[in-house]
Amino acid sequence: MLSSMHAPCVLAWLAFRASGARQGHRPGHIEAVVFDLDGVLVDSEHVWDAARKELAAEQGRPWPEQATQDMMGMSSLEWSGYMHDVVGLPEPPEEISAEVVRRLEELYRRELPLIDGAVEAVEQVAERWPLGLASSSNRELIDLVLELSGLARYFRATVSSEEVPRGKPAPDVYLEAARRLGVSPARSVAIEDSENGIRSAKAAGMRVLAIPNLRYPPAEEALALADDVLTSIKQLTPEAIERVG
Repeated sequence: MLSSMHAPCVLAWLAFRASGARQGHRPGHIEAVVFDLDGVLVDSEHVWDAARKELAAEQGRPWPEQATQDMMGMSSLEWSGYMHDVVGLPEPPEEISAEVVRRLEELYRRELPLIDGAVEAVEQVAERWPLGLASSSNRELIDLVLELSGLARYFRATVSSEEVPRGKPAPDVYLEAARRLGVSPARSVAIEDSENGIRSAKAAGMRVLAIPNLRYPPAEEALALADDVLTSIKQLTPEAIERVG
């Protein structure tokens, strides 16, 4: 069941869908499925947030009210620049990024926060379609998570937003994932949890299955863009993907 704070978002999405106002893709053949990483396969959004806040606190920098929401989906170049320019850390952005990544690597090696059901969902979906991954995480963390989880063998293409010009909500990372997979974005389904991620995948022309992050639920207008909404990755089956195809 969804939390009470998230229920209004889902109700808004259902009403929007029923109204017939949504302009979605026509039914068609699905060629690939592209996963987000943070919040979809690993419960890590709060880990990122804690590492950044800890770094700011160590230097006596106050945490801006909107900083957490602002940085969700940003590439490493973008959020480390934000930490420097807005939060006020004196180090160059590349040093800030390296330090946060170091802290996350240490945490992941101690205990990887895999979401319950994520491995099984990936395995099921990989039996039917080639898989890609489009993540805002740094390349080192993408590779580490896939190695530690044993999921690397299922993904034919992985893209970090640091490898494209713009992070989410721009479509760049999803467009690049589709290009590396050799498929049309319009015949791909994205699995996303966050507001910026949903907007990114839709801007790329993909169909979107949203699994909202309960810690940081998407705004109603962003959730309304999704082609379907699931309450858990345990609901992510080939049949659920076919429904949006």
